[in-house]
Amino acid sequence: MEDLLKDDSPRYGWVGKIARVDLTNGEVSTHELKGKLATSYLGGRGFGARFLYDEVRPSVAPLSPENLLIFATGPLTGTKAPTSARFSVSTKSPLTGTILDSNSGGKWGVRIKGAGYDVIIVTGKADSPVWLCVDEAGITINDASKLWGLDVQATTDSLLGQINRPQLASVACIGPAGEKLVRFASMINDRSRAAGRGGVGAVMGAKRLKAILACGSQKPAIADPEGLDFIVYESRKAIKQSPLTSTALPQYGTAGLIYLMNALGLLPTRNFRDCRFEHAEEISGEALKERLLVKRGACWGCPIGCARVTKTERAQGEGPEYETIWAFGPECGIGNLEVIAEANYLCNRLGLDTISTGVTIACAMEMAERGILDFKAHFGDAQALLTTIEDIAYRHGLGDEMAEGSRRFAESYGAIECAMQVKSMELPAYEPRAMGGQGLGFATSNRGACHLRGNMLSPEILGVPKLVDRSVTEGRAGLLIYHQHIAAVFDAIGLCKFAGFALSVEHLARMLSAVTGMSFTAQNLHLIGERIWNLERLYNLREGFTHKDDTLPSRFLKEPLTDGPSKGRTVELKSMLEEYYRFREWDSKGVPTRQKLSQLGLEELLC
Repeated sequence: MEDLLKDDSPRYGWVGKIARVDLTNGEVSTHELKGKLATSYLGGRGFGARFLYDEVRPSVAPLSPENLLIFATGPLTGTKAPTSARFSVSTKSPLTGTILDSNSGGKWGVRIKGAGYDVIIVTGKADSPVWLCVDEAGITINDASKLWGLDVQATTDSLLGQINRPQLASVACIGPAGEKLVRFASMINDRSRAAGRGGVGAVMGAKRLKAILACGSQKPAIADPEGLDFIVYESRKAIKQSPLTSTALPQYGTAGLIYLMNALGLLPTRNFRDCRFEHAEEISGEALKERLLVKRGACWGCPIGCARVTKTERAQGEGPEYETIWAFGPECGIGNLEVIAEANYLCNRLGLDTISTGVTIACAMEMAERGILDFKAHFGDAQALLTTIEDIAYRHGLGDEMAEGSRRFAESYGAIECAMQVKSMELPAYEPRAMGGQGLGFATSNRGACHLRGNMLSPEILGVPKLVDRSVTEGRAGLLIYHQHIAAVFDAIGLCKFAGFALSVEHLARMLSAVTGMSFTAQNLHLIGERIWNLERLYNLREGFTHKDDTLPSRFLKEPLTDGPSKGRTVELKSMLEEYYRFREWDSKGVPTRQKLSQLGLEELLC
């Protein structure tokens, strides 16, 4: 790879331009993307990690003007590569205090790159609300006083109504939750696609940045068009041959997991106290298709089409996805699919992460049930769900406390055991006592509890590339590490992880090689994924996180499951974590060794 590390600007795949927007001074500047940065970190999440490490020190508070907000595409974003619509938003998280990137699809990232930018870095704080217009002529900062207070739908409609060709534009914005600095507020793009987790919406709100309108139609330069056409043909063929990407996801979307996870005793219910939900069939992907589905949807350039456009008697929108159905359904004990869908629409309008919202509400429900909290909603109370979501978004009443996230909320009442979180990020819809590898993944994730940092659903449940025994913990660390590195690569190059159900790392390397004109191999990509992961670890260590933060709520370590095939099991975290550190070549305290950092080209970051 030595020939890849020259410090000139890349000619293909990447646009070659970084924009910096200083909201405090109202200044916009452009800079050349250096070749070494591009080839060492690829883009997206990789770029975000490097800029945050270099420029956001421990003294910087997440909601301060000095925090960076980094919007980054990948070298495959906007190309013919299937599912190439992804981009990442990176920042220091107001929810967790860790390094954070939140990934999204739709078409917004394609429009940013089409306007001529690989990366847009926003810093500072505007005196009054602003929105950015990003097009091929440049970036302008505009008054957003009339947009402040509007929800996502109204903001999007207003901005698209101001341009001549709205079909070539895309809006990413915050709703009232971001303006109110809810710690798990999302940025919503294309009305219903979210950079959802960790509070990027709150960082936008703190900077008084309401929205970014992107309008660009330039196509990335391709080094080997014929070679790209061939590997894209092979990749699309592989996607059509996989049952998951050709049938399951197009037919039922991610909601198709509900029935399977419940049958296997893997569906967390009533704040992770149970692992099966008695009304699972009524809220399944099959029920969604039969009762609410209007049509399928897809992100730009996606041949899979997992999105669902749905409609209830009172509202219409996109989704809900598996995680959202679970968060507002089984997690809160609610079996009303229509109410769950409307809760999803409401979160998209207000700009809230559905996972953190649902898990925090479930935390409050358990605390109320135990007499710790005076909260009117109880498990199964569908009527109170929508009201509670609005209270959180607008910080009304108890919603103001819940807007701080489940950990801070539960700690304030002396009930931390009720908060299902890791590093302050709420757990997603997988029972870790029945999925040992997934539990280890939650504990070691650099941004807090997350299934997207190395999803063990593929090998432990779906059998991709092969099924492993999820009750066996020995050797699980190596498999998780593999998936963590590949997840980082997907987030960096601009492809959707769902393509990974069908495509190999070799597919990715060949597409990158054809697009960029550089000789990437599967081994190169594994190394880059490992470099990104270790850099994120170094960032968190510098922030004061230690091996003690690589843990799970006590419920999973001490309270055995009482039902299902995994009855009687807890998470054997200690032994798995020791193996994980050893396999990563970190010391016993979870600190990367000098030798490992040297192998990754990160030796200059040694303390």
